[in-house]
Amino acid sequence: MIKMILIIPHIEVHNANALSSSFTIGFPAMTAWLGAVHALQRKLNSDGLSNLKFNAIGVVSHKADLQVHKGVGDYVNSIIGTSNPVDKDGKRPAFIEEARIHLDISLVIEFSELHKRDEEKLLERVAYHLKSRMKIAGGDIFKLRKPFIERVEDEEEDDIARVRRKLMPGYAIVERRDLMMEAMDRGLDAMDALLEYVTINHSCEKDDEDKVLWTSKRKTAGWIVPIATGFQAISGLGKAKNQRDPDVPHRFAESVVTLGEFIMPYKIESLDEILWHYNADKKHGLYLCEQNKNR
Repeated sequence: MIKMILIIPHIEVHNANALSSSFTIGFPAMTAWLGAVHALQRKLNSDGLSNLKFNAIGVVSHKADLQVHKGVGDYVNSIIGTSNPVDKDGKRPAFIEEARIHLDISLVIEFSELHKRDEEKLLERVAYHLKSRMKIAGGDIFKLRKPFIERVEDEEEDDIARVRRKLMPGYAIVERRDLMMEAMDRGLDAMDALLEYVTINHSCEKDDEDKVLWTSKRKTAGWIVPIATGFQAISGLGKAKNQRDPDVPHRFAESVVTLGEFIMPYKIESLDEILWHYNADKKHGLYLCEQNKNR
């Protein structure tokens, strides 16, 4: 099966929202990435590309600079906040701390097939909207390189290898719910299961000369991180006063957090390994971003 892939390389995002859930700080939530791409699709649909549909996206991080500081002797990192202008008395007004991150990322977007002339318009308008009118994960877009389109036969190694080369060096975020499920099958609750894989365990032992040797390791190999992948409803459907869209039912929800892993693109054998899509399970109140490989 041939996939139409739009690659937007090296988008530099400044001050993106690093508060990915109510209790995790770091790489922005998957909902932020899919939301930005969905907003881009709606703008392109309004530009005359009414048949365009973005089916799934992948995110490859080339550089991430979390805005935190850890001084000499400090045990934890502190958020580097922004200063508000002074008030009429010359004092700094109160502000809410916001976790921010500077990013250099590439987006890999699977889209519906278009006519050749529409593909040219797509590339032109994507660059226009991202440069002049959009934010990503709440951050400002500083610059990006020229988008391009790849036609990929998913089982064709040469096609996959060509895409892999264009995404290197970098790290693609993938879901590792299998680790969570394995830990919960052993009787752990969700939070303990998550902490088991992100905790760094330190141990020491003495060698034959009574020299103390320290080692640090995690439970499993790989760059395992907590990631926010959607929302779980905590109320029924209804209407809220002054809600953004009066025609869409409202409900309160909380973040769904699971485990993810950053992998280098040269390890992937299929694009579905890094592509994500929306999946709404309204019966159970779940609004998730899931990977194509889990379909």
